[in-house]
Amino acid sequence: MTTHERRQRLLILIHEQPGIRVPELALRLGVSQGTIRNDLNALTETGQLTRVRGGAVPADEALVHQLPFVAQARVNLAAKQQIARWAANLVEDGDSILLDASTTTYHLARFLQDRRNLTVVTNGLDVARALAQNVTNTVILLGGVLNAGGASVTGLLSEQFLADLHIKTAFVSCAGFTAEAGLTESDIRQAELKRKMIVPASQVIALIDSSKFGRVGLAPFARVDQIRHIFSDEALDRAWIERLRGAQVAISLCGETRVANIAADNGQTAHFKIGFANLGEQWAYAGDVRRSLERAAQAAGNIDLILADNQLSGDIALAVADSLIAERVDLVIEYQLDYEAGEVIMAKFHDVGIPVIAVDIPMVGATFFGVDNYRAGHMAGVALARWITERWGGRIDRLIALERLRAGPLPAARMRGQIDGVASVLGGLPAQKLVSLDAGDDSAQTEEQVVALLSNLPDAHHLAFVTFSDTVTLACIAAGRRLSRQRDMAVVGQGADRQVCEEMARPDTPLIGATAFYPDRYGEHLIPLALKILRGEAAPPAVYIDHTFVSRCQNGSAKAIQEDV
Repeated sequence: MTTHERRQRLLILIHEQPGIRVPELALRLGVSQGTIRNDLNALTETGQLTRVRGGAVPADEALVHQLPFVAQARVNLAAKQQIARWAANLVEDGDSILLDASTTTYHLARFLQDRRNLTVVTNGLDVARALAQNVTNTVILLGGVLNAGGASVTGLLSEQFLADLHIKTAFVSCAGFTAEAGLTESDIRQAELKRKMIVPASQVIALIDSSKFGRVGLAPFARVDQIRHIFSDEALDRAWIERLRGAQVAISLCGETRVANIAADNGQTAHFKIGFANLGEQWAYAGDVRRSLERAAQAAGNIDLILADNQLSGDIALAVADSLIAERVDLVIEYQLDYEAGEVIMAKFHDVGIPVIAVDIPMVGATFFGVDNYRAGHMAGVALARWITERWGGRIDRLIALERLRAGPLPAARMRGQIDGVASVLGGLPAQKLVSLDAGDDSAQTEEQVVALLSNLPDAHHLAFVTFSDTVTLACIAAGRRLSRQRDMAVVGQGADRQVCEEMARPDTPLIGATAFYPDRYGEHLIPLALKILRGEAAPPAVYIDHTFVSRCQNGSAKAIQEDV
């Protein structure tokens, strides 16, 4: 197929199965995962798709004629989509959630297409249809009377059923919101059902675009003190933010590329604003880091967390730095890859007196937090060499080091540690057997590099790979499968994120394991470190996360299984 033909086929597949994941798309179309990701990004830029974690869903324009309540869904469309996108980050695999029949929760449902094993309770037919497309989900549609518009259900059957449920999170919207009336609806029956719907939920999350603030519907269904968190858009008036903080309600102001999480006022004298510039939301590992920060900031209770996305780009990271300075943050947690851009970023923050914590990639003048690179690498190298000794009798044709040079000298220590670990077990490594490659800036480049290398070594059947990160690891394996050479390969990774755990479960994988960095634990260390710096207390120049080497995962996570290396 030509590129155009392949992308048209992609659109058809995604319309038939919204949220279908990248590996499945690559398998169906017979191309690499890197090629699929490039196609999805191109189709997103032209407005034909919306990217979600692990795949894509059709853009609203593509579904417009299929939606029975499309008129309501399109009102304040951009704000609703931004709210839905960021609120979706609260939902994890296996959660029990409740969604009402509002158009904003419908948009939320579309951002949950890649979640698995959800238990969903809803009175919205469109919400139910959207989430039932994922066969791992259990979708419970509340029984009762179908409303005239054909989009929702109300009635006594629903209310009786709700009494016995236990729900982690209820996501609801409304016709209007005021501090006095709370959440209100224009339909009395909907208000009555929603009042019952939120009772079994451990927390209520309200999705309210700014146009609804100050409006009062016919009937109330939730008081302000019943709401844990409100997601709105950046157009919300500042006065509302202060009123909500005073009412002990946390609020998130959602934009296209960033979100400001503003904590409720808990009466503490020291309240801080911390900026987090994330490496790239499209990377599963970075998403786990961000979620851990949000949890830790919420638990601290006195932190406004401003989230932004560096998108794996040094230029974008510089622009994000300017935006955080304009926000007058008290401290920045910076997660970016470009070593040279890091020097400029640090100069910007230094000039305005903003302290910085650098995550995983060191920046001169910043407190470092993250990976003990040499030790993490050495673990993987030792494990790889032991595998080679047991399975290949110690034979190795080449050891290929897939580096990322623009990340700078300290991550290079991760590569050095892996090479030294291999040599320590194998009793040395001849220089002619070591090949170092710059993996490039994205997965597609890495995959092409490895394809070219493998093509130049047709008779080599004992090829060991050490890699800079999990994204590089997966691209390397994709290249091996593309040429049907995975049996000639033994690969170790760095990070052990969810995607690597999925790869480990495959029977044909050449991946023998990865050093786990536990990104879901970063926040519980970063937030106390940030508060220590902000209070003027002595802080160490570097804080390292714990590491273990894992060769198996449990329930999609590396945290339960470890190897003695």
